[in-house]
Amino acid sequence: MTRPVAASAPLLDMLALSLGGAVALGFARFAYALLLPVMRADLGWSFTLAGAMNASNALGYLLGALGTTTLSGRWGLRRVFLAGMILTAGSLLACALTGDSVPLLILRLLAGVGGALIIISGGGLAALAARAYPERSALLLGVFYGGSGIGIMLCALLLPPLLVGGWRGAWVALGLASVACLLLTLRPLTRFPDRGLPAPDGHAAVSLRPLAWTLAAYACFGIGYIAYMTFIVAFLRASGAGALITPFWAVLGAAVVLNPFVWRTLAMRARGAHAMAVQMLTLATGAALPLLSTHPAALFTSGTLFGLSFLAVVTFTTIITRRLLPEHAWARGIAAFTVVFAAGQVTGPLLTGVLADSAGGLRLGLGVSALVLLLGAGLALRQPTMG
Repeated sequence: MTRPVAASAPLLDMLALSLGGAVALGFARFAYALLLPVMRADLGWSFTLAGAMNASNALGYLLGALGTTTLSGRWGLRRVFLAGMILTAGSLLACALTGDSVPLLILRLLAGVGGALIIISGGGLAALAARAYPERSALLLGVFYGGSGIGIMLCALLLPPLLVGGWRGAWVALGLASVACLLLTLRPLTRFPDRGLPAPDGHAAVSLRPLAWTLAAYACFGIGYIAYMTFIVAFLRASGAGALITPFWAVLGAAVVLNPFVWRTLAMRARGAHAMAVQMLTLATGAALPLLSTHPAALFTSGTLFGLSFLAVVTFTTIITRRLLPEHAWARGIAAFTVVFAAGQVTGPLLTGVLADSAGGLRLGLGVSALVLLLGAGLALRQPTMG
């Protein structure tokens, strides 16, 4: 009777750790798409300013990514993870206190810093834990990164009723939900290894050159995916499909949760970064579908394809880091991917917002983002094949 429990324990612990992704991405970043139309109408924002709010969050994510490796070396991965959870929860709660753009931009930046601390330290914890289960590592890593899908589904259930009464209550709900996730992770977190193997004495710094093509593809991913996740709800409202937003968001979140079961075999067996190329091609298809048709079938297919694929790309970066770099350099590799990802995310919302304020509207902005994802798929195919 004990063997099934023992076998399920790593998966349950990874599921608990994945609540960090629910906070860092599901609540602190993606939930903003649901709040954006209400806040924009209430506060009189342009699409450029609306995009700047998520660009600020991405800038904070970039700043956090630049410092997380150093902090993890000093404090350990678990403490950095908890610090990120606390900072993110506090920032989300504080967003309910003001409608002024400058304080909100600062709070979005702080939430981004916290999100980077969570994702990079959590990714390190997940990678170290998964090394003990090589045959299940892709699944375990996918469960961790799929946690944001839990956050997306919770937002689909919690936020629309709250937004009827305005946007402030929604920020309070996101902050309180983040505190609840923090409390649920405390005990499982103690069972994760806190540090990887140290670098051998006198060992030269590991080059990240083997990851070059994948890093370039990931920058395109950062630019392209965030445009969809920031503006798709506003696009649905403007297209007359506002009644479908709640089920659409729930379908997208459910697809995120299911993504590790869909991609785990391809991610582990495909050579080079072919799995990443397929994932980004699927993303580009999902991003383009609403531009071709707003029929419910097209929209739900779009949400399904996008949800199944976008965090699968994130998961793959950890897989390829573990393949190409020695263990003591894993945190550095994950941080490098996070930095280029964050840089792309700073660009994406601003670019889409500026294009959306032009004559082309949101359709032009979202169309460009789909093309950038397609470019990323081509770059991933250039990653050298590994034996």
